[in-house]
Amino acid sequence: MVTSENTVDRIASSSSWNERVSRIRQIPQLHGTDEHQGIYAQVAQAVYVPHLSPDFAYIHEATFYEQPYFDAAYKKAVSGTEGFSLVDPENLAQVLTAEATTLLVFRTILGLTKGEFAASTAMVAQDHDQAGLTTSKVDNMEKLGTVPTEQQAVVAANTIHQIMTGALFGEPRGGLRRKQKKLDTEDGWDSVRHFEQSGVGYSLFLHQRHYGGSFRQVLDATSEKRGNLIEDSVEELFIARGIPYIRTGSHNQSEIGRRFKVAVRPAPDFVIFDDANVLRGMLECKGANDGGTARDKALRFARLREESVRLGGVPLIAVLSGLGWTRVNDTLGPVVRDCDGRVFTLANLPEMLTVQPFPPLIDSQRANKRDHR
Repeated sequence: MVTSENTVDRIASSSSWNERVSRIRQIPQLHGTDEHQGIYAQVAQAVYVPHLSPDFAYIHEATFYEQPYFDAAYKKAVSGTEGFSLVDPENLAQVLTAEATTLLVFRTILGLTKGEFAASTAMVAQDHDQAGLTTSKVDNMEKLGTVPTEQQAVVAANTIHQIMTGALFGEPRGGLRRKQKKLDTEDGWDSVRHFEQSGVGYSLFLHQRHYGGSFRQVLDATSEKRGNLIEDSVEELFIARGIPYIRTGSHNQSEIGRRFKVAVRPAPDFVIFDDANVLRGMLECKGANDGGTARDKALRFARLREESVRLGGVPLIAVLSGLGWTRVNDTLGPVVRDCDGRVFTLANLPEMLTVQPFPPLIDSQRANKRDHR
């Protein structure tokens, strides 16, 4: 009788990825269904978890959020207001017109997001039958230095003034407080001038990080880059080795269905095909830094597995990232099952090309060419 320990050991000691896939596919034949979840979890823990890495330890660089960019805007704001002493609406409008990027500084002083500031300008503007600033206008002023119209500068300046003086948002009830009830704006511009002149203690600096969340703004701003990190790495590997593929997106869902008869929506992140235009594999990328997110994302592979079977057993490949997948019982284990063990991470991504269907698709003549369609 083959024990679960024997099976896990055989899979872990496989001499190649193709052998590992073959042995994982034998699990349903060798063991009863009651044992399956435990075996897949043990295999995941022994073979796949060691390759996972904590991608939460890194952030993308984003010029707009780096200190030099903010410092440049801050110096302009200090100069234009003479150390935040000339802060009447008229002068603020002049500063915003001359140096639009200073809006970043004033908005940060207020403690508002771009959308919140834009909504505030609409409240101020409506009293004069005017239009407020849009979120995109705020963004363009802060990032590109786009010069506002005279009316936009006046509305923005009046908004800053009314928020700082407490005129726009009154005192709330029920245990709430205005966002400006913080150390650097508690007494309006007097507080701002005090901290500009005397500096900020390290404890206060750390408290703001604690209060606002570590790297929250830059993480939100670069979420698409982080989401694309795995896909970009896969695509670079395919290009370097001449693998014919299509990276899918909202723009080509119908093409994938028409060309390869893939019915699942959205289509997998990559479809791999051969010179005869026959579908040879489907690849899905998923990152997760907590177990709950990984559990939810694991369900996607079950659906793709059904599609793989419907298409005649087309290999399904997973490329995963993040420590959320270390929760093996209901996350990584099921993915190993659904992909027959074809599960990789950024750490061992090149090894993916040693498992079927990739070896016969490698083409040195196609290598380093982006258009493989």
